[in-house]
Amino acid sequence: MAADMRLPTFRKQVSLSPSLSALDGKDLVVPGDVITSDTGFMRGHGTYMDEEKLTASVAGEVERVNKLICVRPLRTRFNGEVGDVVVGRITEVQQKRWKVETNSRLDSVLLLSSVNLPGGELRRRSAEDELTMRDYLQEGDLISAEVQSVFSDGALSLHTRSLKYGKLGQGVLVQLSPSLIKRQKTHFHNLPCGASIILGNNGFVWLYPAPGQQDEEAGGYYTSLEPVSLSDREVISRLRNCLLALREHKVLLYDTSVLYCYESSLPHQIKDILKPEVMEEIVMVTRQKLVEQEG
Repeated sequence: MAADMRLPTFRKQVSLSPSLSALDGKDLVVPGDVITSDTGFMRGHGTYMDEEKLTASVAGEVERVNKLICVRPLRTRFNGEVGDVVVGRITEVQQKRWKVETNSRLDSVLLLSSVNLPGGELRRRSAEDELTMRDYLQEGDLISAEVQSVFSDGALSLHTRSLKYGKLGQGVLVQLSPSLIKRQKTHFHNLPCGASIILGNNGFVWLYPAPGQQDEEAGGYYTSLEPVSLSDREVISRLRNCLLALREHKVLLYDTSVLYCYESSLPHQIKDILKPEVMEEIVMVTRQKLVEQEG
């Protein structure tokens, strides 16, 4: 019976630019740290006044906008804003709406009037549409959507009124911290390695095979159930392990960092990527590539 033995080896040293380890002028604080004693600043999220001193109430990064100071937590639930792309799971079918789990404090809401009807029809929703809601989406289905508005209690209202949003088919869901997702113009990427990725602002990342021709008549509800080839499954598995490695070392996630990490992991087997020493080497090489690209 074969056993996998791991012996200590000399780790490859990768020299990093001094700018990488610097905080770029950003301060990290923990609860109770005094941010400033100047009374000219306004108190923002994550702060409170203690004896006329602005003090941090959460651990995170200090952000300043003119005279407003707030602390952005390093680990928190998703606080959605209008226009954010999210990946979520249907948890309940209610009257004229679906409840969606989006990693926020409250379940998000997807109204029946905020989805495309199959066939792309533009009309008022009828009682028949309400009775066939489970034909569109049911409990357990994964969807990609956009935040349309934020209710007064902080719950999010979603919509899928675009062909790029809708029900998700075959793929892998990776759950990360929302603070690791970099905000970009687009969160849908077709990577050169042969897979596609949806980087949800809520920390849910969806990996799936590169799509072929999509049927516009399906209105975002058609999901292909054809068998996924072995090569595609290997690419998706490698990307999934790369995302976990980047999460472990708190590297910001966007299309370039994911692709560099994937390329750095190619000399290793997929199952070895999650070993601590291999993970550290891959992430160090990825950081070096990102520094060279920015510089």
